[in-house]
Amino acid sequence: MPAIIVLGAQWGDEGKGKATDLLATTDTIDFVVRTSGGHNAGHTIVVNGEKYATHLLPSGILTPGATSVIGNGVVVSPEALFHEIDGLLARGVDGVEDRLVVSSNAHVIAPYHVTVDKVTERFLGKNKIGTTGRGIGPTYADKVNRLGIRIADLFDEALLRDKVEGALDLKNHVLAKVYNRRAVDRDAVVEELLSYVERLRPMVQDTTLLLNRALDDGRTVLFEGAQATMLDVDHGTYPFVTSSNPVAGGVCIGAGVGPTRIDRVIGVIKAYTTRVGSGPFPTELFDADGEKLWKVGGEVGVSTGRDRRCGWYDAVIARYATRVNGLTDLFLTKLDVLSSWERVPVCVAYDVDGVRHDEMPMTQSEFARATPVYEHLDGWWEDISECRSFDQLPVNAQRYVQALEEMSGTRIWGVGVGPGREQTLVVHD
Repeated sequence: MPAIIVLGAQWGDEGKGKATDLLATTDTIDFVVRTSGGHNAGHTIVVNGEKYATHLLPSGILTPGATSVIGNGVVVSPEALFHEIDGLLARGVDGVEDRLVVSSNAHVIAPYHVTVDKVTERFLGKNKIGTTGRGIGPTYADKVNRLGIRIADLFDEALLRDKVEGALDLKNHVLAKVYNRRAVDRDAVVEELLSYVERLRPMVQDTTLLLNRALDDGRTVLFEGAQATMLDVDHGTYPFVTSSNPVAGGVCIGAGVGPTRIDRVIGVIKAYTTRVGSGPFPTELFDADGEKLWKVGGEVGVSTGRDRRCGWYDAVIARYATRVNGLTDLFLTKLDVLSSWERVPVCVAYDVDGVRHDEMPMTQSEFARATPVYEHLDGWWEDISECRSFDQLPVNAQRYVQALEEMSGTRIWGVGVGPGREQTLVVHD
């Protein structure tokens, strides 16, 4: 059975949860795995008219029979984890903790990481990155600096105290002397982290061993991406990126699964483009069309509550995502939002200082100066949310999908025409 990756092919918020949920309900998915990021991610899933939002939990937590795994590459806020679990339990989702496994090697977001994140963003002023302020970046920084706390460390109180003290030794000097903030109390941090231990303990396993044995046994593992390609710390619009590698290669690192085990890589992409936070965005709209996309698409961040910036579909980014991820398929979402436009622009290239670029410019300064080169495709007026097969779409909607497929460099496997599970059209089996 296959190992499948589902990831974002733009700047996030593409509808990865819908794609994951679709796969988990149409195939036998045994494991759904998060491999990077933290509770700065957000997936929305609609089941029988009920809307659910997951942040740290894999969206497979809503699929009975599937085990959800938080891999070693994720940074975990225990407070956020249990808040999310309790929210699902309160809504009648049974067996959440019984179907959740957390890697012993995942790093812990401590309270001081959140403090440092918020203080640093305020200090940067107009040059701020646009983080969620939830401690994700500082936690990854401590991981790289070998000052991090892993989930397994919570079960050794003496080791935990030593690690917290080591991390705070420098941070408290910086907070007090640079940012004029109160120092963080070590004992308070330790006591808070220890308070989560007993509830967390039954969930913790060696997830690398678990997942590799599952694949050896012929079981199906679905790796669910968080954030997206253009937010990758190496391949995204640096420095306006997340602090991890949400591209396909990062999945292998964040789960401890070798690249030769991956069978399929699905990129999720909107029928237009959105972005949350700061950074360049060539097709961004500041007119009535942009406002209409925002309003009709309901473009508000699931995790942040921030309005998303909106623009037309960018085929340059789609080709870039296809290349750096080795995509085998695209899953196109929110096609229904484009109903009622007479003509729909699609960015096919960039103009940078009078030079045409059909592929991503090499430097970020060039990308920041890029202006879109558009082709205009015929639109459609019909409401397509009730369509249940591709051939039920209006001819121009079909042609739009086919044009994007050709421009983007990989086949479009499925199309979303609404938020519900049933509002998905399969283009290629």
